[in-house]
Amino acid sequence: MKRVLAVAVLLVALVSASTATADDGLGPFRVTVAAGNARVGVLVPAARAGRLAGGHFCTASVVAAPHRNLVVTAAHCLGGDGGLVFVPGYRDGRAPYGVWKVKRRFLPAGWVHGRHEDSDVGFLVVAPRDGREVQDVVGGNGFTTGTATGATAVTVTGYPNSRETPVSCTDKPVAHSATQQRVACPGFSGGTSGSPWANGNGQVVGVLGGHDEGGATPGVSYSVVLGAEAERLYREAAGDP
Repeated sequence: MKRVLAVAVLLVALVSASTATADDGLGPFRVTVAAGNARVGVLVPAARAGRLAGGHFCTASVVAAPHRNLVVTAAHCLGGDGGLVFVPGYRDGRAPYGVWKVKRRFLPAGWVHGRHEDSDVGFLVVAPRDGREVQDVVGGNGFTTGTATGATAVTVTGYPNSRETPVSCTDKPVAHSATQQRVACPGFSGGTSGSPWANGNGQVVGVLGGHDEGGATPGVSYSVVLGAEAERLYREAAGDP
């Protein structure tokens, strides 16, 4: 289970390539391996910021934005009022690119007013560290809406709660419904909610979540088909300084 307890022109231009994505022809498909990406990390309760090991509960990733401070995850990862930190490139209790305090959360109306599975995408704005923004340190993938399901393969990278290192898998999404897409990748269990689905151009075209909060088994994962609601939310969050 992936469930957990607990400036318009500039926006279009902000697309940057990822070193851990794949497109058609790269593979092998549907094989999960240990593989990391500096732009992908974990969410941890702020109270655990000083002892990260064993404290992460969801995955998140940096996306390009004008203020260079934006992170995307699943909306269902953002319940509760407690403080959060984001740790990009997390591995074995260490934070190679620093621990970034979350200063604001953005959730779509469909999630706030009904926890609708088609609205299971959220954004976080993180505070700067030592005068630098998170995107300055690790870069940022593009965030792209309106992509046809299965137009390209995607690489999904996330952090199962049972591991202190990330896993990655490439597959071509297929439609689960008009508003939900899925991939068949083993090993994406609890903690991988929020994992980015990045295409070969370094664009996030899905976020692990949606149907059944990402899926009831570790072998099939879901994402909202990113559309107009996700686009509006991105623009709102990306405009926050």
